[in-house]
Amino acid sequence: MQIRFNQLGTTLILLTGVAVCLPAAAQVSPAAAVTGVVRDVQGVAQAGALVQVMAAGLDVPRTTFTDIHGRYSIANLIPGKYAVQASAALFISTSKDNLQLHPGKWSVVNLTLATLFDTSAWLPAERRKSDEPGDEWKWTLRSSANRPMLRMADDETGEATSVLTSSSATETRRDSTQARATFTSGDGGFGHGGTHSVLAQGRELADGSELMLRMDVGTPTEPAGVGPSTEVEVGFGRKLGYGGAVRTVVSYQGHPELLSSGGTTNGIGVTTFQMASAEQIALGDTVKIEVGSEVYAVKAVGTAMGADPFFRVAVQPSENWTVGYRMATARELQSFGDLDAVERDLPVTVCAGSHMETEHGRHQEVSVSRKLGHGVAEVTYYHDAMDHPAVAGRSVLPDGEPVLQSLGASGFGVLQDPSTASFRFLASGYSAGGMNLMVSEPLGPGLWAALEYSTGSALSGRKVADGMSLAEASDQLYLASGQSATFAVRGRLIRSGTKLRAAYRWQPTGLVTAIDPYRAFSDQAYLSLAVRQPIHMGRLLPPGLEGTLNVTNLLAQGYKPFLSSDGSTLVLAQSPRTLEAGLSVTF
Repeated sequence: MQIRFNQLGTTLILLTGVAVCLPAAAQVSPAAAVTGVVRDVQGVAQAGALVQVMAAGLDVPRTTFTDIHGRYSIANLIPGKYAVQASAALFISTSKDNLQLHPGKWSVVNLTLATLFDTSAWLPAERRKSDEPGDEWKWTLRSSANRPMLRMADDETGEATSVLTSSSATETRRDSTQARATFTSGDGGFGHGGTHSVLAQGRELADGSELMLRMDVGTPTEPAGVGPSTEVEVGFGRKLGYGGAVRTVVSYQGHPELLSSGGTTNGIGVTTFQMASAEQIALGDTVKIEVGSEVYAVKAVGTAMGADPFFRVAVQPSENWTVGYRMATARELQSFGDLDAVERDLPVTVCAGSHMETEHGRHQEVSVSRKLGHGVAEVTYYHDAMDHPAVAGRSVLPDGEPVLQSLGASGFGVLQDPSTASFRFLASGYSAGGMNLMVSEPLGPGLWAALEYSTGSALSGRKVADGMSLAEASDQLYLASGQSATFAVRGRLIRSGTKLRAAYRWQPTGLVTAIDPYRAFSDQAYLSLAVRQPIHMGRLLPPGLEGTLNVTNLLAQGYKPFLSSDGSTLVLAQSPRTLEAGLSVTF
């Protein structure tokens, strides 16, 4: 009897406890969770980034690290308002505040990290190349995502408490190789007409250095009977201690389709040899120095040799402010980042009397930039001393008259490309200065927009009239002041994988050279764009297939046409219209 009484008492106690706990359990809300991806401003996923979730009611922040794909997730959070922060070595931390987490739901928060000297945040970053925007073909030496990472663990709990990276340490890795084959056709600009077959290969060696090779074989449409054009570029880069790096690019170009004239000599074919080298030095997190030079030799109707050095320094006195100085002589090589792509531009070289001359100048600028949220505002004052500025144009000849006889008969030095009906000549030098204001802001992961305004001077063709020869038209060019404005969008659309760079740059139509010619968008007059779109169709098409489109001055604006003395119609323009399309396969 006593046993039964004890069993009954135990049962009553258990039932009473369950009845008391049920209402309390019913009041507990389902837990919330947060997840997302951490990328840098170029859209590259950052592995090993520290993610923290903080709230007023949490004594210790909930922490986790991103995986190899940059993803993170933190579950079992009490619903309410939180702040999510991501940080990594050599990056500026970023956070999402006032995040409301709801019961039983996952909240997606994607975060973007930027470095102290992130040139991608200073859109525009570099001048456009013909194969842009193939960003995966750029060097990866400045990416901190590849640097070795060390996690420090607590002795008692074993949990990771901090993350350290080293810019000079090495890690065991295997050689990795990637290649791309591209076929393009159309008018790709001066020296890039007709059809082109391009093979590029990039290889990352076990010691962290990189080797890149690019070969371009073109079939010009004019003049008849000439051989193919050839371009071969080889680049090598490696890391240095304390966040430094060095790159060297060697280039050979042979263009038998180009025609050169001047003085009493005419010639067919242009051959160039170029070697560019640059070094980047980081003095802690405050100062970054870039120095380099390019030496070149050109063989046309004569021979020309020269060198184009540059120097750039940026000082970061605080997290949000940057002060910089830059000196450059060539528009194509002004910084370490200009060697991201190994493709080199063809130097404009013409015969002037008994010697050869090349486009040359000296650019100096002082800039101040400030971070505004996730964007950047920058003010620059510059001064240019142009010795021999290049002027571009097109020719429309009657009855198939040869371009060489039409433009070079007077002995005027000019470089011509019959395949694209375009020409280049060097005008008289000038000196000018001005101001540039640029504001950029991210539109999403890996996608940026920029607004730019410049004041300065450029060569005007308003005095050029019908009946003049090209030499007389060159003498009528004069320096005129003006302004330019640019709106640009650049980056990658995450869902479609589309890589694009689109810009509309306006300046007065009477000017035949660019205002602020050393600015990144100065070579893209009016409406210009470059698109690279992945193409998928199940198993019918090979993986890695992409379509490319490259357009400059789509609406053919800013032209200065005139009827020359020999009856041909010539057009002077800051950037003549070009249109090139093609396909590429990455494997």
